[in-house]
Amino acid sequence: MKVGLIQTRTPATQAAALAHVLPLVREAAAQGARFIATPEGTNILQKDRETLLPRLTSLEDDVVVRGLRDAAKELGVWVLVGSALVKREDGKAANRSALISPDGAVTATYDKLHMFDVDLPTGETARESATYEPGSRAVTARAGDLKLGMTVCYDLRFPALYRALALAGAEVMTIPAAFTRPTGAAHWDVLMRARAIETGAFVLAPAQGGKHEDGRGTWGHSLAVAPWGEVIAALDHDEPGVLIAELDLPAAAKARAAIPNLVNARAFNEPAQLA
Repeated sequence: MKVGLIQTRTPATQAAALAHVLPLVREAAAQGARFIATPEGTNILQKDRETLLPRLTSLEDDVVVRGLRDAAKELGVWVLVGSALVKREDGKAANRSALISPDGAVTATYDKLHMFDVDLPTGETARESATYEPGSRAVTARAGDLKLGMTVCYDLRFPALYRALALAGAEVMTIPAAFTRPTGAAHWDVLMRARAIETGAFVLAPAQGGKHEDGRGTWGHSLAVAPWGEVIAALDHDEPGVLIAELDLPAAAKARAAIPNLVNARAFNEPAQLA
């Protein structure tokens, strides 16, 4: 199956974000992709909380999500909105991934579980928990022949989540991201390959890249990894663009048969605390 990964440099308003991402989605469809995934924060990137929050709407009312629903229906493709920053029903904010079917319907959503709260050596700080309410459930979904495990960015660092998704039947892990440049340079490729190898699953990682309007810098380098751990497609830059990959779907079952770690795992006693 041919898939398309969209690499963006999302602007700080939804209207500009739609104008930015929509031509890239159309380009991926024109190249034959039947499943197209966008990065984390596809609809808006604005790190100033006081500026961001008043601009957020519900997922149903978001301009970018509505535009991508129309595009999915027009093009006859599946679209994964890697994440949209939206207002929840209770008024709090969520970092929400949304799967759109070829008829334009939202068929599954997932709210990012793990919040990136960190002080980086570069002096950058991140406090996602100050803005977003974390999700509480892992989510699998079908997109045609694809059995998806839906995750977002920092979730990548929690392998237990991916094991649970694999045991629930997921064969393609989606990891849309807006990785920082220091952590991207150090960990992006190796962690993506590790999650693929551990779960015997494909990993699809569309990314934000470059210097954004709000001052942040993101790593880019979108990539697709096969279940045996080899990178099958990658961008070597942080510019907006389209990455096309061919997925040989039986490769997941083949990898899991060769290395049956999902079924060989055993329960164990927790280690005693060190004195």
